[in-house]
Amino acid sequence: MTAVGTATTTTPPVVATGQAVNDSMAGRARKRLTGRAGSAVALVIAVLWTIPTFGLFISSFRPQADILSSGWWTFFTNPAFTLQNYQEVLFSSSAGSGQLYGFFINSVALTIPAVLFSIGFAALAAYALAWMPFRGSNWLFLGIFALQIVPLQMALIPLLRLFVDGASIGAITIIPGIQSELVGAQRFVTVWIAHLCFGLPLCIYLLHNFIAELPRELMEAARVDGATHARIFRQIVLPLIVPALASIGIFQFLWVWNDLLVSLIFAGGEVAPLTVRIAELAGTRGEEWQRLTAGAFVAISVPLIVFLALQRYFVRGLLAGGLKG
Repeated sequence: MTAVGTATTTTPPVVATGQAVNDSMAGRARKRLTGRAGSAVALVIAVLWTIPTFGLFISSFRPQADILSSGWWTFFTNPAFTLQNYQEVLFSSSAGSGQLYGFFINSVALTIPAVLFSIGFAALAAYALAWMPFRGSNWLFLGIFALQIVPLQMALIPLLRLFVDGASIGAITIIPGIQSELVGAQRFVTVWIAHLCFGLPLCIYLLHNFIAELPRELMEAARVDGATHARIFRQIVLPLIVPALASIGIFQFLWVWNDLLVSLIFAGGEVAPLTVRIAELAGTRGEEWQRLTAGAFVAISVPLIVFLALQRYFVRGLLAGGLKG
């Protein structure tokens, strides 16, 4: 008797889709970056990055003679501790040192409006480019992205000439051959405009990536209900992009607060910020540079507070623009 074989059905192999491949690649990359080797590399980079700052911190508490005669690492074999550097920077009334509180206020007055203007205009522009399509919008966005590669130094003198040509009262020489009457509160405005011009390209680019990934169904539903673009931006988009605004605000705050070049060009005299004053503490020949160590840590206090206050938004805001779904 011949046995009759039963037919067996075979399931065709499942072909991985592009999404599955991308997920598997992302999973492997995540596993490598979060493994022991990735953590060890990150730890080494963090230590190497921190050593110069740690040395600056140690030097800020060393006497002037020790700073000028030996490296900061000798503190551990021959420790010498003093608060004189901080006393000179904060409380001394001499012309070459101290009295930083006025310049501290100038830095706050220059930084906060510059940051608010930058992220405010950038959010409006990013929404328009993402959800209000018009002819040439893609080319406009490409041009904004390309502005990030333009060196800052190339725009300083043209921008200064623009401010000078708009003034019509008296003159103060800032750069040989360039006259400006921008005095007092007017110089605050010039610094705000300068940082707005230099910060907008990156802010618009990052916010555009974030806003463009908002659900289209949400926008369409709001439009069906009769909401205008202004109402959609105010009541829907703004609450959803708070993490992105916070992370970009941190970057912009650090950039403006620590800026020296733009402040030297546009904000001299009575409106000079901390960075300009701290640079002057070293003296005309750099012989008093021990004051720079203490002044640097006085200036770092506010950015540190801002970062700690907004750190819960930081990573989420940075990653949200690069993830979908």
